[in-house]
Amino acid sequence: MRESGADRRQRILAMVEARGEVRVTELATELDVSVITARRDVEDLASIGRLRRGHGVARSLVPVRQAPVEPSRGVVALIVPERHAYLNEVVHGARVALEAASVRVVLHPAPQVAGAERPIVQRVLSGEDVSGLLIAPRWRTAADEEADDHWLAETNGPLVLLEREPQTGSALRSRDSVYTDHWYGADLAVEHLASLGHQRLVLAARDDSPTARALRAAFAKACQARPQIQDWAVVLSAPDAAADPANTPHEPPLAHTMRDRGATGVIMHGDIDALILVQQLAEAGLAAPRDYSVVAYDDVVSSLGSPPLTAVAPAKAEVGRLAADLLLERLGRGPAAGPARRVAVLPELKVRASADMNV
Repeated sequence: MRESGADRRQRILAMVEARGEVRVTELATELDVSVITARRDVEDLASIGRLRRGHGVARSLVPVRQAPVEPSRGVVALIVPERHAYLNEVVHGARVALEAASVRVVLHPAPQVAGAERPIVQRVLSGEDVSGLLIAPRWRTAADEEADDHWLAETNGPLVLLEREPQTGSALRSRDSVYTDHWYGADLAVEHLASLGHQRLVLAARDDSPTARALRAAFAKACQARPQIQDWAVVLSAPDAAADPANTPHEPPLAHTMRDRGATGVIMHGDIDALILVQQLAEAGLAAPRDYSVVAYDDVVSSLGSPPLTAVAPAKAEVGRLAADLLLERLGRGPAAGPARRVAVLPELKVRASADMNV
């Protein structure tokens, strides 16, 4: 039975009110009528004040009905160092998880000075709205980390450390933390180079963060644990890679260290420094993978190198998500909800063209 004009116009009115605005051509298609018929129906409804007609469209006179917005379940303060690109993906992972739970995120970048986080935490917690903290202190030196240990551990309310592993004996081991297992990542890199036959390795790394210090210590242990590794060395990956560049002794270029020690395997931390070092080595006559194999540590832009760099890839967004989930659990069950947890997330090795067995 053919639909009556009155019924058809009622359907048009319902469609327009539901969507706010509908093109006449779309109405014709969905109603299985000609564009002329749909346009005439729209004109009739507009003439009696049921909708507004525009150029080729029909617009509703009432606001579009929307699903009710779930009220906010509190505010979480996210405190991270300013201009710290490594943590961008961690922050993104945490933000997505918190906003999905209708928790508002307020970002507080900490200036590049020692102890910058403490006044921020005190100011944030003095507000009535903040219900929990996610924090990644900069900790350029081990002394910075030690200075923050007790006051941060004693902070009231739910708190989760982001991408920071509390050290043995630290008071912060009593608080929740989610971090990348950088010892595992360093071991992945050393094992990969050793499996390719490299017996002399160099780590070109930063020395101005907990991640850098963990990589340096883990690299030494991984080399010592493998009898096939005959020699290894650690150098700075960039002029500004030290915690205190002004008081850091000058080092020879990486190419000189590699030639002096006969090194054919290199681990570089982080990505941008790795791409720059590969370019500098090429200018010195050393090409990967012809003369050496390289593994970068970070894997944000390693694949864009020439050649694309094999890399250890921390699951940074997952670290942020897991930290947010842990904090949400604390917020839902209260700050005394069970013992503190330390969650170590394993990185992956992404094998590309910069490593070769021809050594």
